[in-house]
Amino acid sequence: MAMREEMSGEALAALIERVFLPRASDHALAVLVDLPDHARADSAEWRERREMAAQWVRRLVPLRQRLGLDVHLYLYRNVRTNNADLPYGAWLHASGPLPGTADKLDPLAEEPFAAIFQAHSLLVAITELSATAPLKLMARTFAFRAATMPGFSPAMIPALRLDYEEINRRVIRFKELLDRAEGAELVFTVDDGPECKLFLDLRHRTAHASSGLLHEPGTAGNLPSGEAYIVPYEGEIEGAPSASGGRLPVQFGNEVVIYEIDQNRAIRATGSGPAARLEAEHLVREPAYGNIAELGLGILSDYGVKPCGSLLLDEKLGLHIAFGRSDHFGGRVGAAQFSRPEEVVHIDRVYLPSVQPLVHVRRVDLCGPGLKIPLMRDDRFVVDLGVS
Repeated sequence: MAMREEMSGEALAALIERVFLPRASDHALAVLVDLPDHARADSAEWRERREMAAQWVRRLVPLRQRLGLDVHLYLYRNVRTNNADLPYGAWLHASGPLPGTADKLDPLAEEPFAAIFQAHSLLVAITELSATAPLKLMARTFAFRAATMPGFSPAMIPALRLDYEEINRRVIRFKELLDRAEGAELVFTVDDGPECKLFLDLRHRTAHASSGLLHEPGTAGNLPSGEAYIVPYEGEIEGAPSASGGRLPVQFGNEVVIYEIDQNRAIRATGSGPAARLEAEHLVREPAYGNIAELGLGILSDYGVKPCGSLLLDEKLGLHIAFGRSDHFGGRVGAAQFSRPEEVVHIDRVYLPSVQPLVHVRRVDLCGPGLKIPLMRDDRFVVDLGVS
């Protein structure tokens, strides 16, 4: 049996120092954990993640003098789906066993998240359901820095030990390329069948570099990280519709669903199996789900990192395209565009041979007036990411 990866207090303190570069004005770090309840059942992985977060807090508390930070653990009721808005508040957990469900929390002891954000300039969210979108938005208001770790597991700990200064340099290189482009031309095949061509409109947008270094107030991002990403233009300028369109294949189990994209929205899903039927019904029931919310370029495969089955890590390994919410990345589709909070989603589809073996990325080019940059060929990046 493989040994379970752990981090010592010293290693955790070094991670906090590297990720946040704490300042004299930083006095407190909040570790956020979501809890299952009657509506969302627990799992062994979720339980292990919560216990790991509590252990990290216990190991960081004695290092207060080194970090200059009080460290607190806060629990909150899960929000049913990834990247939905956070609830009203959370509960401080000072000591003792963690409650197994949010249903056992005392309503009178709940603290407003607004007060927690005002008292803690640094946050780490080690959650089952992603809190990245709401924390990115709240960071702009409360000027905190937040590292989000949805679905994190001990198997990902080696990815926290990478050279993130070098990763940052490479990610910035990708961001610069995305900023220069006005579009991306993508060609896929399904099990060597006919080509599926997709164009993503990148006008009117600025790309983002997410390297796991969160040194500036008002920033939030994933940890581990290592990607550049951009929200395709969603057509919000009057008289200027989005030019994004084409066909995008996504593998679900042994089935491949083909999404037809028009003006940056998936307007229908086709295929011969149950996944295609469910996806088609989802698009009709929740049109905001069909928004193409992100073109992402992850680089951690270059460091020998392998997929682990969690989007937190897997999307950082290569090309990914997301559906749904985009406002936390600078887009225009947010929680208000969905029918109810439980439907809010930002979901990445990761294009790696080990993740979607039936779908192949034949080529990706970044383009614009007088610009043609070959980015990928046959599932691999071909652009030089070296930094002199």
